[in-house]
Amino acid sequence: MIIALIPSRLNSKRLKEKPLIELDGLPLIVHCYKRARLAKKVDKVIVCTDSNKIKNAVEKHGGIALLTSNKHKNGTERINEVAKKFKTKLIIDVQGDEPLINPKSIDKVVEFHLKNKKFEIILPSVPFDIRYDNKNIVKNLFNYKKEIIYLSRSLIPFNNTKKKVKYFKHSSIISFTKKALDKFCKLKQSPLELAESVELSRAIENNFRIGTFILNDKSFSVDVNYDLLKAIKRIKLDKIRKRY
Repeated sequence: MIIALIPSRLNSKRLKEKPLIELDGLPLIVHCYKRARLAKKVDKVIVCTDSNKIKNAVEKHGGIALLTSNKHKNGTERINEVAKKFKTKLIIDVQGDEPLINPKSIDKVVEFHLKNKKFEIILPSVPFDIRYDNKNIVKNLFNYKKEIIYLSRSLIPFNNTKKKVKYFKHSSIISFTKKALDKFCKLKQSPLELAESVELSRAIENNFRIGTFILNDKSFSVDVNYDLLKAIKRIKLDKIRKRY
C-alpha cells in the first residue's frame, strides 16, 4: 500500500483559516484532497489535521480526514502520527496549501522512489523563475548523483559567472519510506533547520539519503492574498476540476 497524507492546520499566519477559504465553491483543502485522489499510484489519501472544522469540511465533500494531536511542531510530525496506523511501502507527504497540485506529479514521485529504493526520502526539484523569488520559496541544490545537498530560503547557488544558472525549488510532494519518516520525527531540530526554517535540513544534517529528480510542475503554494487570487483564476480555467 502507498498512502498520501495531507497535513493541514487551521491557524495560518497570513491568511486566516486558509484551508477553509473557498475557491470556486470548494475549500482550499478539499481541492488539494480531490486532486491527490486522482493520482493513480496512490491507494489512499487522508487529510491529517488537529481541527474539527477542517475534518468536517473534508468529510462533507466525501473525503477522509483524521484528527491528530495539536502539539505537533510541523506537518511532518502530524503525518507521522497517522502513518503509524498503516502498513505501507511509502508515505507521500502532499502539502495542504497547494490547491492546484498535479496528480501526475504525485505519480511521478511514487514511480521514481519505487525505482530508486536506495533513497530514504525523495524531494523533487522544480525549475523556477528567479524573477519571482521570495523567502517563501525553498531552493534545492543537488549533485550529479541526484542527491539533495542543501536547502535554503536564500537564492542559491550564487552566480559568480556570466553563464545562465538553473535554479530549482522545493517540491510540495515528498516521499518517505515509513522507517525514514519515523526516524526523522524522533530527531531533534538541527541548527540548519532552525536557521533556514526548513524542516528537511534536519535530514541532510543527519545523513539521510535524499534523492531528487527534475519535476516540471506549475503548482504553487497559497501563502498570501496574491497567491489566493491567482489560484482562484487558475482553478476556474483548469479542466481537471470537472472531474471532481
